[in-house]
Amino acid sequence: MCGRFRLSKTDKEVMKQFGVEIDPDYSPRYNISPSQQVRVLKLAGGAEAVESAKLSVPPMQMHIQRWGLVPFWAKDIKIGYKMINARSETILEKPAFRDAFKKRRCLIPANGFYEWKHEGAAKQPFHFGMNDDSLFAFAGIWEQWKAPNAPDGAEGALLETRAILTTTPNELVGDVHDRMPVILPASQYHLWLTAEPQRAEQLRDLLVPFPADEMKKYPVSETVNSPKNEVAACAAAAG
Repeated sequence: MCGRFRLSKTDKEVMKQFGVEIDPDYSPRYNISPSQQVRVLKLAGGAEAVESAKLSVPPMQMHIQRWGLVPFWAKDIKIGYKMINARSETILEKPAFRDAFKKRRCLIPANGFYEWKHEGAAKQPFHFGMNDDSLFAFAGIWEQWKAPNAPDGAEGALLETRAILTTTPNELVGDVHDRMPVILPASQYHLWLTAEPQRAEQLRDLLVPFPADEMKKYPVSETVNSPKNEVAACAAAAG
């Protein structure tokens, strides 16, 4: 599972890492939680344009989506609270995720995520990230949902939502939790964003645990436990 993460780098750092323009409302986030608005990276220009230009790194655009995927056929937005993550092992069997996995994939930029380890009656939060504290990207899928009875073209009638794919944990995360988010190496961004629906099975090969030796973890304070706390202390090492 992945239920909290951070994107706390500056706008210039995000722009440099992913080659995208950043909206003027961007600000560092330390405790991103389900149902909140989240920045995601989607393919710009479509797969055809990328293929014709023979680009090794696909052009991307930043979008803002709600965390918690709401299938297009859902009658109630509340279903999104149960769909913040999608299990990679069953992604092509689940009606709520299958079509999005084939046709609507995205990257979710981050520089850390949190998991909680049960220690008796207590839960100790841990932060996970890269050894060099650099940015990375989760594998994501997205959907567009229209509120029932909303007139076409009405403001707020269409809502974009997304989910983070998860997989079995590597050795580092496995000591704390039995799942981890799928982190894609930069070399796989192109395939992830541009693959045609018929190549969905090939994409499943990408949904593996990220190498543990490239990551680090450390305990953080209980400040991160509340989604209301949006401060740098959420990601600070406890002690």
